[in-house]
Amino acid sequence: MLSGCLCLESISLKIRGRDVGANAFQSIDFFLPSALKSMKLQSVLEQDVIRLMDKIRVGADRNSVQTSHVSIPVSPLSSVFTLQRLSLVLDAISDELIMAISGNLPTLVELDLEDRPVKQPLPNHDLTNTGLQYLASFHHLMGLSLIRSRHNQQVSFKRVNDMGIFLLSEVCKGLESVRLCGFSKVSDAGYASILHSCLKLKKFEARNAFFLSDLAFLDVTEFQCSLVEVKLLSCSLITSETVKQLTRSRVLEVLDLCGCRSIADSCLGSISSLRSLSMLNLAGADITDYGLSVLAQGIPSITHLCLRHCERVTDEGISFLFHGGGTIRKTLSQLDLGHMPRISDKAVFTIAMAGTEITELCLRHCSVTDVSLDCLAMRKTFRDECKLLRRLDLLNCTGLSVNSLRFLKSPSFPGLHWLGIGGTPLASKGYPTLSKIHSQRPWLTICLEGCEMGCYDGWQFHRAGYPQ
Repeated sequence: MLSGCLCLESISLKIRGRDVGANAFQSIDFFLPSALKSMKLQSVLEQDVIRLMDKIRVGADRNSVQTSHVSIPVSPLSSVFTLQRLSLVLDAISDELIMAISGNLPTLVELDLEDRPVKQPLPNHDLTNTGLQYLASFHHLMGLSLIRSRHNQQVSFKRVNDMGIFLLSEVCKGLESVRLCGFSKVSDAGYASILHSCLKLKKFEARNAFFLSDLAFLDVTEFQCSLVEVKLLSCSLITSETVKQLTRSRVLEVLDLCGCRSIADSCLGSISSLRSLSMLNLAGADITDYGLSVLAQGIPSITHLCLRHCERVTDEGISFLFHGGGTIRKTLSQLDLGHMPRISDKAVFTIAMAGTEITELCLRHCSVTDVSLDCLAMRKTFRDECKLLRRLDLLNCTGLSVNSLRFLKSPSFPGLHWLGIGGTPLASKGYPTLSKIHSQRPWLTICLEGCEMGCYDGWQFHRAGYPQ
């Protein structure tokens, strides 16, 4: 297929499924056109990538290289291979890998590496402070993502500390996007060095940063005023004080605090003043109905709001959200209320009546019944200006009965494209009716597992829970 695409500029290849090994591309013969600018592979072995980098260098010199495992001919369009974006999911990220990529792809603008080790890598086969210095070869690098996922084991980059991040911030001062996950030895000093040195930084993400606290963001807007996206995922030491610092940036559009359990009502007043904010994730935060009432009176044009695991929020808080008089009631299109034990049919009725822009709704693990599904099915009848619901997540809503399947038949829910009903009587007892519904609406994906919303319509395959 690839050998006939001499002008191909972008390629994304993924072997799908949860049980796919990291050697999925081991035996594939690649033809890489010299016009290629972006390449994304999942999953692939680290050693195969290193060999691939060597073949690219030799291929650029010799026009064509053949081996028993990998074929890397360079198309006659150009003698120079100028890949700009590389994204890989591997078995391991090591110094040798970084050295191979930096030595053979100096034109990279974006580098995205994620590994999923089955055990903690050995000292001589891991990423260290030394490996980060090789990034100095990328003179045009604008986006960097280094992620050690805990999908398989509780692993981390144990051989990178603050000094390694200092070196990174010094050799890559032009970075506009940084994503770091699994750096268990890096503290406030390391993260602060990135915020201080990378003055063009627009997107910053830290995940599972055990030693990242409010100190890293002290007076952050004095030297970093261009941040439009901040994601601090499962950072247990982050509190409302960090949020207050970040909200001094008037250009902030995305604020993701998933798993930061010390976030409380006290920062929602600051968030409510961010006019440009469009996405807010407060999953697991210690907020209450009062905090939502404050947010509901603000000016942010929030389209995506996640309150998953906010266990102190009740039906009344959802009522405040849609009747507070602020902007959010007019703009909110995606709402996640998963794992909220105090959410019931009353909250869903409020959403059906007042949430005119809602197109995606997550109610997984909520105490809702057939009444909720009836309300959502009839919302267009009650208010004609309501947008059509496109995605609905009802995973483990055990209060639903198999009789509620009648609400899913035509003409109800005419715009629905994705429905999650795993762990409900609808999935265990409603197979004959589900077959009829699917035959009527072949475009509708009915998920019977624990996938996150939209599991089969794109690259990503998410499972329930916090980010790994």
